[in-house]
Amino acid sequence: MTTEQNPTDSPDRIPVLVLNGFLGSGKTTLLRSLLVQSRRDDIDLGVIVNDMSELDVDGQIVAQTEFFEEGDRRFQSIHACVLSSRRGVEALGNALEAITSEGPPELIIIETSGSCHPMPLVEFFSTRPRYRLTGLLTLVDAAMIEQDYEGGDRIVPELQHNLRNRRRDTTNLLVEQILFSTHVLLTKADRIGDDRIRVIAEGVHDLNRFVPVLALPWGNLPLDDLRSLPEYDYHRVRPLIEELSPDFDSERGEDRPYDLATRVIKDDRPFHPQRLWETCTRHLGQHIHRSKGFFYLCTRDDVSLLWNQAAAGIDLELVGHWRAGILEDENSNLDEMEREGLRERLAKEPGRFGDRQCHLTVIGDRSQVDRFTESLMDCFLTEDEIVRWRAGETFPDPWPKEHVTRTH
Repeated sequence: MTTEQNPTDSPDRIPVLVLNGFLGSGKTTLLRSLLVQSRRDDIDLGVIVNDMSELDVDGQIVAQTEFFEEGDRRFQSIHACVLSSRRGVEALGNALEAITSEGPPELIIIETSGSCHPMPLVEFFSTRPRYRLTGLLTLVDAAMIEQDYEGGDRIVPELQHNLRNRRRDTTNLLVEQILFSTHVLLTKADRIGDDRIRVIAEGVHDLNRFVPVLALPWGNLPLDDLRSLPEYDYHRVRPLIEELSPDFDSERGEDRPYDLATRVIKDDRPFHPQRLWETCTRHLGQHIHRSKGFFYLCTRDDVSLLWNQAAAGIDLELVGHWRAGILEDENSNLDEMEREGLRERLAKEPGRFGDRQCHLTVIGDRSQVDRFTESLMDCFLTEDEIVRWRAGETFPDPWPKEHVTRTH
């Protein structure tokens, strides 16, 4: 590997911070927190968001915030591939050119897809004299480590099993994300007791003794601290790159590596809340790593909800109100001109229920992803239920009444 030799104090080099970590580890939550801080402190950021799914849910979440206007070149979304693939690396170069085309930002933050391996990014920036890679933050879902790896005790045995059998899977990815990191951030620490967090932190630190391991309960991290990080230590990881390169080369051509598969659900029907609850209770587990997207329930058809599942935990977050729901609300205080404008806009929507829609992506092992996707499809209202829903029938809804929920 050719390492970058430019002076680290050159004012012309643009600092780059990478948020890496497995699916559902909380990268988008942290990114949104950093964006809030940048707005408060008037810091000019460039942002790249990578999503392996063609739905680009994470990109939509960031794009719909108040931080970027439509068409803002400071925000770039790369989807339907991972940045560690050959196609992803090429897209990354194009995205960086777009961000810097109108002058260099003070900092560029890259949020990777959860299945992104950090090594190609390290190699990429080691040969780009215009950029200075600083932090490579690896976010690790502490709840997932506790559930799937018995608090970390099973990580090394599973890795050793893979090495003996010349197999590469998500355990290899998790370990190697930690090995290439400058900081490991344990997320969702609020869901686990302090004693268990200390055990998990010690186990993770044993994998990479060169980096600090920090608990990050709510996705909060001071942006000022990240802006002052030194340049990435390419020399430290050179032996690791030499060791991994022969086995990793085959993964560079894969947009969905590690035997992962994605499925996309697009439907204009609402979910039946009781069936959805039962499906999530029965079918979620370690083989469905991630599902996310936007949806609505027939019992709450005025609001758009963000579905955010990682392992056996689900968050539902209110992200807005459907225009159709606003129009149907007799207490919305719209005048007739505003109502007519909404009617005209909704008439252009392709769905049967105005702008209401369910768009979800499911990411998991190839052996399991179809089963869970089909189970979700069975949760939509049937045509008979749609008639009864539109006639005003109520349906059982076991989900908590507040719109931010967690199930385990």
